[in-house]
Amino acid sequence: MLMKEYRICMPLTVEEYRIGQLYMISKHSHEQSDRGEGVEVVQNEPYEDPEHGPGQFTEKRVYLNNKLPSWARAVVPKIFYVTEKAWNYYPYTITEYTCSFLPKFSIHIETKYEDNKGSNDNIFGSEPREEETEMCFVDIAYDEIPERHYKESEDLRCFKSEKTNRGQLQEGWIDTQDPIMCSYKLVTVKFEVWGLQTRVEQFVHKVIRDVLLLGHRQAFAWVDEWIDMTMEEVREYERATQEATNLKIGTFPPAISITETPLPSSARSGPNSAPSTPLSTEAPEFLSVPKERPRKKSAPETLTLPDPGRRDSGFRLPSIFSWNSSPQP
Repeated sequence: MLMKEYRICMPLTVEEYRIGQLYMISKHSHEQSDRGEGVEVVQNEPYEDPEHGPGQFTEKRVYLNNKLPSWARAVVPKIFYVTEKAWNYYPYTITEYTCSFLPKFSIHIETKYEDNKGSNDNIFGSEPREEETEMCFVDIAYDEIPERHYKESEDLRCFKSEKTNRGQLQEGWIDTQDPIMCSYKLVTVKFEVWGLQTRVEQFVHKVIRDVLLLGHRQAFAWVDEWIDMTMEEVREYERATQEATNLKIGTFPPAISITETPLPSSARSGPNSAPSTPLSTEAPEFLSVPKERPRKKSAPETLTLPDPGRRDSGFRLPSIFSWNSSPQP
């Protein structure tokens, strides 16, 4: 098991990001989806938790078969997907990824949001953990992003919001920016296979970091598109985009269930207070590296989000960290 805590600051407030993340996740999922590949929304409905209170439960399927190398497609099920389940009790969320094909591979993401510069060292509790936790700051403006995902319109060193007058983030912006918030993410990766565990867990964290960097960059780069939305308006946008995305990858709108009445907690089992997750997105990735030749050092930097335009591209972890399907990102 490898646990890391990521801290990602943004020039927003926690209340603003409640809308912004919903918008970003929906738009990004739609952009990354293509026929037979991408993110299908299975359920999106209110959920009541006895400990955390009212929230939103979302379940998604991320279809990946055509993103696998040809040899891997021969050994995995024809319809290969990762299941994402997210419980959003904003400003606290839990996201889990599971895959029956690789039951020993798991990812669990616990997220909290606060209006500060990432200075809360005890946000996930001061109790000592079984494993040492590495802390990683992610700078959405100045950390290097893979070239294939770079867009000038999303370069936050140059972008300036017309509606909020925020932007063109300069070196050291975190120390001077107001308002500012931080997304704290405690990410646990497990791959309990002897001989591969350390290499695989480290690789997956590199992929996750790239996904977090891209998603949070886009959330602010698109701020003028969502800053004036109400919760009702962004939920309607979410509904329409989910249906369009399902059609785009070849599923149908009835698969989505967005209800108005919260389900009783007994109707759907939520995660434990610290649920462990089995996710399986990366497995074929590292299994695709032949043992007789060393893996290129640059590989983790280029294997991040799925590229619908390249069917022969290596397997990549999707951007669904949606990290969280409901506000979370």
